[in-house]
Amino acid sequence: MSDSIPNLLIYLIIAGLSVAYFIFRKKATSPGLSEEMADVQNAAAEGFGASEQVFPPSAEFVAKARVKGMDGYKKLYRESIEHPEKFWADEAKELTWFEPWTKVLDESKKPFFKWFVDGKTNICYNCIDAQIKKGLGEKVAIVFEGEPTQNGAATEVRRITYKELLVEVSRFANVLKELGLQKGDTVAIYMPMVPELAFAVLACARIGVVHSVVFGGFSAESIRDRVNDAKSKAVITMDGGYRRGKFLALKQTVDEAVQDCPTCERVLVLQRHAGKPDAACAMKAGRDVWYHDVASKVSSDCPAVWQESNEMLFLLYTSGSTGKPKGIIHGTGGYMLQAYTTNKYVFDLRNDDLFWCTADVGWVTGHTYVVYGPLLNGASVLMYEGAPDAPDYSRFWKIVEDHKVTVFYTAPTAIRAFMKWGDEWVKKHNLSSLRLLGSVGEPINPEAWLWYHRNIGAERCPIVDTWWQTETGGHMITPIPGCTPTKPGSATLPFFGVDAAVLDEQGNETDSGILAIRKPWPGITQGIFGDEKRYIEAYWSRWNGAYYFPGDGAIKDKDGYLWITGRVDDVVNVSGHRIGTAELEAVFIENAAVAESAVIGVKHELKGQGLMAFVILKSAAAKTVNEETLAKTLNGMVDTKIGKFARPERIVFVSDLPKTRSGKIMRRLLRDISEGRELGNVSTLADPAVVESIRNKFNNK
Repeated sequence: MSDSIPNLLIYLIIAGLSVAYFIFRKKATSPGLSEEMADVQNAAAEGFGASEQVFPPSAEFVAKARVKGMDGYKKLYRESIEHPEKFWADEAKELTWFEPWTKVLDESKKPFFKWFVDGKTNICYNCIDAQIKKGLGEKVAIVFEGEPTQNGAATEVRRITYKELLVEVSRFANVLKELGLQKGDTVAIYMPMVPELAFAVLACARIGVVHSVVFGGFSAESIRDRVNDAKSKAVITMDGGYRRGKFLALKQTVDEAVQDCPTCERVLVLQRHAGKPDAACAMKAGRDVWYHDVASKVSSDCPAVWQESNEMLFLLYTSGSTGKPKGIIHGTGGYMLQAYTTNKYVFDLRNDDLFWCTADVGWVTGHTYVVYGPLLNGASVLMYEGAPDAPDYSRFWKIVEDHKVTVFYTAPTAIRAFMKWGDEWVKKHNLSSLRLLGSVGEPINPEAWLWYHRNIGAERCPIVDTWWQTETGGHMITPIPGCTPTKPGSATLPFFGVDAAVLDEQGNETDSGILAIRKPWPGITQGIFGDEKRYIEAYWSRWNGAYYFPGDGAIKDKDGYLWITGRVDDVVNVSGHRIGTAELEAVFIENAAVAESAVIGVKHELKGQGLMAFVILKSAAAKTVNEETLAKTLNGMVDTKIGKFARPERIVFVSDLPKTRSGKIMRRLLRDISEGRELGNVSTLADPAVVESIRNKFNNK
């Protein structure tokens, strides 16, 4: 570390204390403050927005950037806010439309907005065919590296050109048609991070089949819930995939999942490792089909269907503040434009870039920044199958060096893990090919930002710290690398067309409150599948429906920079995975010994947020149950019903929970106990003594 770091830490402490004084002084004059606002103000008191260290883009980067300097950003941003329809129409004209739109934006059924009404297009065509027509047929579209290694080198590396991608995707699309799938049908995809996953996604888009990608770490029950909710007619999967040296049998999980899925008629199975003994999987006659058997009999020519801009492209399930995951709907034209423009501007993509977003395609980041966005820009994208520590802690940096990655986009959770593992793993490799870094999934703490800047970016690569959601389709608040001076920990300023505000509970603008978006943008979700009422209640019920409510707190500093403080609803962001606390609570209550539970998010050194569960046992069970054994049982239930990534850090058995007189659980107090803070106001509790009882139980591990 440089000599400036101790001085920086001292400054951060002083600035944080100053903010704390202001916040708590303000809080003292604000009786009846809600839990949400209390959490946001606590975050402010802990130093969000306190850092004044600023990193302007280098002159060398600006010279080659697509948009140059803050004047360039301000000009485009002003145009996008004052004349949004003209701005987005001009951007959309850079893509291929089979028929022009009649209206850029239809707000008549707000909040169900329609973009580029009547326009006909196809996102797969734009990703592949249009790039070939531009002369990029021989350019590499996907570089793939499998996890297995031998003598320190990857045993499998594939380079797929745009022409080869067209053949593979067209053949895959014809296989889907051979199975009877038609435009408008829904298909679930449960696969490892291999090129065939991208083929499957693009093939669905090519023929108008709606894809619902399920993260490969989800359990059978989670797959079942998503297949049934979406009424998927088929599941696309693979015999398995590699993770930390193990071959995970994905098909077995699918078999368990679809036992109770009446709409699922077919299971299409691809081979990851033909002939490998532990890759063998049972095939159910009449339902299961090997991909290679059908692919050998179909053509590799498949025209792209014409889709109206607002026809559904995909469903992606995300956790909400109730127990049931939400099927987020994204249409075709608006989402395509959001993916195209954010990749173009935020990553400043250039012809010779190799772009590596480390996210799984099972999450929206993988949709927009692994598959669709980079290909819409004619870029080369890297896909890696495995874990960052397989076979050792330097795997990511070896990949960067071997393939000459230029743009690297990962999560704060991963960055904190790299920090923990030690700088020596980074120093083994030459990272000079990198020119731009990105962060995604959760707010990044300044310490991790600075480590990333120094050790990975060599103090020369701009960092784009991006805030967005499954529901937004693409980046919403982010630096533009040739323009925006960055501050460690701040997502900085809104992307083009994003009219952001920070509001208090009454809808007044403030410097410390809840993030809100005034105007629609092209990538905005078209709703929650099968539940219009829930969509309105979840995102448009605050402030009389005048703003989109994303569920995150925010602080605006004196320069107008935005600092995201985290969720203000009952959703926790664990390593970039959104987990509804109600989902876990619903799992616990299924156990016969459990009377009630409360799950909260707490600070975690690596994950950003972890989960803490407080469980009340039924009277009879409390006298006989072994708490350690029951905790293992409850964790096993979480593994089965959601996935191991959703396990709480700790399960604490308590006699009661802190509740108001109306019965509401004061989760803020549970967070105070878990994180060792002084307790806030307990006067509204039905029984204030409960808090001390919980604290004693928590501290007496």
